[in-house]
Amino acid sequence: MRPSPHHARRARGLLGALLTSLVSLAALLTTAPVAQADTTICQPFGTTTIQGRYVVQNNRWGTSATQCITATDSGFRITQADGSVPTNGAPKSYPSVYNGCHYTNCSPGTNLPAQLSTISSAPSSISYGFVNNAAYNASYDIWLDPTPRTDGVNRTEIMIWFNKVGSIQPIGSPVGNANVGGRDWQVWSGNNGGNDVLSFVAPSAISSWNFDVMDFARQAVSRGLAQNNWYLTSVQAGFEPWQNGAGLAVNSFSSTVNKGGSSGDPGTPGGSTACKVAYAASAWQGGFTADVTITNTGTSAVSGWKLGFTLPSGQQITNAWNANLSGSSGAVTASNLSHNGQLTAGGQATFGFQGTSSGTFTKPSGFNLNGTACTTA
Repeated sequence: MRPSPHHARRARGLLGALLTSLVSLAALLTTAPVAQADTTICQPFGTTTIQGRYVVQNNRWGTSATQCITATDSGFRITQADGSVPTNGAPKSYPSVYNGCHYTNCSPGTNLPAQLSTISSAPSSISYGFVNNAAYNASYDIWLDPTPRTDGVNRTEIMIWFNKVGSIQPIGSPVGNANVGGRDWQVWSGNNGGNDVLSFVAPSAISSWNFDVMDFARQAVSRGLAQNNWYLTSVQAGFEPWQNGAGLAVNSFSSTVNKGGSSGDPGTPGGSTACKVAYAASAWQGGFTADVTITNTGTSAVSGWKLGFTLPSGQQITNAWNANLSGSSGAVTASNLSHNGQLTAGGQATFGFQGTSSGTFTKPSGFNLNGTACTTA
């Protein structure tokens, strides 16, 4: 970025006033940060770096019309978005800011790619600025692959649609609803010809949110679209415009990936954890209850746990105890409460829930604790 200080000066005339002004100016120069000019990018795949740790990319690939973005200290805005493409096809671009690696361009200092089983949490925050005279989605992308690749297309793309304007829809078809990160989403699943796509569509616009990327990565694992030994390669926040788009902005973005180590370090959820799950259910026509017992069969304590599993089709949870549940049907994640989050070596935690069911009752086929597959009792 180019420094562009603009300071107006006014001659004082009197020597005393001039000396006072010079002293004040010296103090300003030693305490105030140097102003940075915004950087405008119009090249189709042009990039720049912000905050010394994230990459902003123009990423125009679906049209030959001009698109320009202006990178700011905290994000970017679309300043020119000419042309349009049919809303029943692919968008014209994905201008975005990211942490990680995208087509061999890795953000400075990133610790991505990282294996999912080694990530304890991946907190992120995003703030969007929307417009109405366009067709677009505000999309947060999470990329997963079986290998720690830094180039090309990954195997699975998770899309979080924070806002949708116009007659557009995600790849594939709707497959139900889920509560992830404390919010309700409509879930779509499909394939765009190059990779699997799992989309979470907000029922109404979300302009800003703080969340854990791993909550969505675990959804992909529980739905069979990724595995715990796969890699998170990048997280990206931006827009997919079909028509117009000037004025759309990522006002701010942050992304951190916390790695838990490979030995299940105490106090660090998400490390490699040996576990066993007992699932005791009582079912009747139209309903069931289940008691779940988690046993830490490893040699190190686990502080803070999340148990992921998928309810069989036709089952839906109506209430639960001794755990917080994200999701009531399909992919479900149960997380500890304040009183039962510590699992010593050989220790146990128990929670349960009640629900409705239709058809033949069956139990979940598998469980994972902090991203690690458990044996079943």
